[in-house]
Amino acid sequence: MDVDMNEADSLEALSAILERLTENPYDISLHAEHIRIAHATGMDGQAGSALEMVTAFWAAGDYVWLPLIEHKIAGSNLETPEDLQSILDLFSRAEQDYLSIPILQKHLDFLVERHEHFVEAGGRPDALGEMFSPEWMHDSISKVVAQGAEHLTKSHLLFDAQRDWELERLSNATGEEREVLIGVVEQLLLERLKQPHSNHEETFQTYSSFTTNYKPADQYESLLVHASKSKAQAVKGFQRRENYENSLVKANYSLEGYAYYIASEKRNKKPDLFVLKGLYERAIAEADKRRFSGEANAENLLRSFWIGYVDLLRTQAVEEDELLLVFQRGLRSVPTSGEFLARYIRYLERVLEFEEAAREINAVYERGRTIGPLQADVEQLIPSVLARAGFEKRQIEAGKTDHDSLLQILLDAISRVHKASSAGDPRLRLEKYFSAVCLDTEELAGNALVMWEDATRFYKTSYLVWTAYTEALTKGRMYDDARKVFRDVANKNLDWPEAVWEAWIAFEHLHGTVEQIEDALDRVERAQVQVNNRRAKEAQKAQEAAAQLIAETQAATEAALPVQAETAPTLAAMEVDSGAPAEASAKRKAEDEGTPEPTKKARLEEQAKLKRDRENCTVFVAEMPAGVTEDELRTLFKDCGSIREIKITQLPNSLVATVEFMDRESVPAALTKDKKRIRGQEVAVHLAWKSTLYVTNFPEKADDKFIRTLFGKYGEIFDVRWPSKKFKSTRRFCYVQFTSPTAAEHALELNGTELEESHKMSVFISNPERRKERTDSDADDREVYVAGLSKLVTKEDLENLFKTYGTVKDVRMILDDKGRSKGFAFVEFETENDARAALAANNHELKQRRMAVTLADSRVRAKNKAPGYRAEVRNRSVRVRNLPPNTQEGLLQQALEKHARVKRVEVFQDLNEADVELEDAAEAGKLLLRPDSIVFDGNTLQIVAESTTGPRTARPLAPPAANTGLFVPRAAVSRPRAGLGSKQRGLGTGQVSRSAADPGSSASTPSPANGGASKGQDDFRRMLSGGK
Repeated sequence: MDVDMNEADSLEALSAILERLTENPYDISLHAEHIRIAHATGMDGQAGSALEMVTAFWAAGDYVWLPLIEHKIAGSNLETPEDLQSILDLFSRAEQDYLSIPILQKHLDFLVERHEHFVEAGGRPDALGEMFSPEWMHDSISKVVAQGAEHLTKSHLLFDAQRDWELERLSNATGEEREVLIGVVEQLLLERLKQPHSNHEETFQTYSSFTTNYKPADQYESLLVHASKSKAQAVKGFQRRENYENSLVKANYSLEGYAYYIASEKRNKKPDLFVLKGLYERAIAEADKRRFSGEANAENLLRSFWIGYVDLLRTQAVEEDELLLVFQRGLRSVPTSGEFLARYIRYLERVLEFEEAAREINAVYERGRTIGPLQADVEQLIPSVLARAGFEKRQIEAGKTDHDSLLQILLDAISRVHKASSAGDPRLRLEKYFSAVCLDTEELAGNALVMWEDATRFYKTSYLVWTAYTEALTKGRMYDDARKVFRDVANKNLDWPEAVWEAWIAFEHLHGTVEQIEDALDRVERAQVQVNNRRAKEAQKAQEAAAQLIAETQAATEAALPVQAETAPTLAAMEVDSGAPAEASAKRKAEDEGTPEPTKKARLEEQAKLKRDRENCTVFVAEMPAGVTEDELRTLFKDCGSIREIKITQLPNSLVATVEFMDRESVPAALTKDKKRIRGQEVAVHLAWKSTLYVTNFPEKADDKFIRTLFGKYGEIFDVRWPSKKFKSTRRFCYVQFTSPTAAEHALELNGTELEESHKMSVFISNPERRKERTDSDADDREVYVAGLSKLVTKEDLENLFKTYGTVKDVRMILDDKGRSKGFAFVEFETENDARAALAANNHELKQRRMAVTLADSRVRAKNKAPGYRAEVRNRSVRVRNLPPNTQEGLLQQALEKHARVKRVEVFQDLNEADVELEDAAEAGKLLLRPDSIVFDGNTLQIVAESTTGPRTARPLAPPAANTGLFVPRAAVSRPRAGLGSKQRGLGTGQVSRSAADPGSSASTPSPANGGASKGQDDFRRMLSGGK
């Protein structure tokens, strides 16, 4: 929001946001926007009104209450009881919403300041009565401090203030009052010692000093021993949780951290209610703060915390008044949560008498009907309806009311579910409840049939609704009607027609004649033929969609940072035997073939340990002053953790940097450096992925220039990264990284833009947590692709099936907008052998559908290639040299496609070279015979014919011929394998491997069979002209 708004703009913006708030006051994001607009106008009155409006509909944190309290204090007469009471009431309202140590501190400061003011003035005005008297102060301070006592690490900020006030009061007391206060302070300190808190030693020292000054000398030792025993358990309790508290700090008090902490506490045999209550209060306050700032998933976690909190208090049998207060606070905090509302309804039913419960439940339920987001969310709406209906049903069973109210509640709710979502409720929970109620009462059975008939019109393709309808007809002995429904629906396009067919056949066996049974079987057989034909077409479409998805999955490691595949020196050294030159890392000599398998496995495991997690370990630094050095950045981040790498980049308009840490735990601390100064200038620090967009489904002809032009209007672009097409030529996506998250957020408006007919572009923030993490390099080999699934198959079904072949690591179901299977899925195993074993499930029948199971890796090639395939690939391939460092394969392919039809590009970063495979030899000739040089990113490219052997680090352009699907060095292909029954691949009759015949020869030495030396331009001219 522009802070320099003129008056007209201010009024227009305020009017617009107020109109939207009037329509939907339960949208917390609108309130946050209202506050920002009101502050931007500079109108204090509008800012105050915006804050007040939040508190009218929502519970609010100190981000709202502290400004309101400060404004109230500044505008009040602090000498009058009316104004003082008004301020105290405001404190009380604020403290009921969420636990806030700053608000409680503000409250204590206000009480102490006012009390001292009246003491210095010579006494309190008579109009104040007991207000601010010593006894009133003692009670008021105690209540404030008690509200924060359960905060393990910050409660001392409140208690220490209370302790100091009480000790000062004691030091000024005399006579009988002194004796009374000695007992008060002693009890205060002893109770505090029994509570887990962070400064036990200081509390114990205070008690020691108190005992020395105010207790008889002969009691000192016994009192200290008793106090020491009293605090022992509390000290141990805090020490057990200190690691959790430290982890919370390092995680910047993340909501996931709180959830883990709470779960660990609840696992104890005897959960500590004191600690858990404090944890829930802290987690809820933090979740609310993050929700207000717009953090994704904060609302869901806030609901989860409230539900867990009330469930804890209920199971621990706390006082009903305490539980009621928590429910009332929760309703203000998460008014859109149907799950929480359902628990409140059941609470009211449990603790109140019938008439009062009926009145209160009806009031809270009707209030829920006015909350738009609750009514628009089917998964929140249904639990609240079921709780309301359950109360009515139990009253019917107790003879206190009739069915009319219950049926009306359910019918009204079913209508609201249909209005909330075009998909309705796929589980038909309300319809089933309504039917069960009606079918239990003979005179209401007709209502169930009418309801199911209406439901079939809404859920036309749901097998559940049709089987439920026919079941209701059967229970009513309306067999002819049920048979007619079965016949009508048998050929419909249902989500699981097999279930309906099976129900029909079972029905006929029970209630039909021989002719009717055979007629049903015949009709089912004909319907199955039609369904199988339709599914075959759908499976073909699904396979095409899956191909694109596989390509995107393989690009997961190319995520949010401008780092092309680098070959770290230590990693390169590990890829060859000890003492071998680094450039030979990707092609071993023939004699290396005999390396024992355990050695290779150990090497792969060591590489996996060294794999970086760049996405989650890197922060982006922008708005830096000119000339900043790497040392200055290291100084800025020195206390955050070990730094792996710093890269400084000069852009046309700014200087930016990426700072990569050794582990992701360092990042939260690094983010606190945002707005810190380097050379007197504030720098901006953010997670790199937060300014990165994942962009897909743009026009096929779009290139780097097109994307930069399209997105450049939203802010300065740091980099655009394109996927490699060497394994999948249909990839059409890229990553656009800005220098600021704000620019990326603004660019999200392009999501859904139709740049060409029937193609809407997709634009999303590239959050690495939303992609499946790859923990090692062979993930593709451990994953199978499953197609031809029934829409009724669940993730659990696949897990149960495939775990028989090995340990299943993950199952990814591809779902439609109704949450049902699209017909295909990916199953990842712990090992490659397990994945290959799972191929045995191919053609397995699951829920009456036969599925296809293949390896998901699109790089797996056919096992057998035509003779001369490799030579044909080399004839249409070229070698490109003098590439700029960190060349992107996708960008290089775009550049070359302007001059020839490119099929595949593979870049070798250690050589700054690339292999380029063209569509045919003629296209390769176009590049080789170009009269003009091609300049790429400032470098003049050198294009030469592809050698038959290539550089020692080069991988073959053609797929491997071995049946393992893994890379086999060319020199080793012709080696006969040892062992009985082994086949000698690559050897004809009488042919002898060069490696076998001459063990001393180099594996890389060209052989006549491979074509000899590199071809030159004259060779290509002869080839193009038809010569040899």
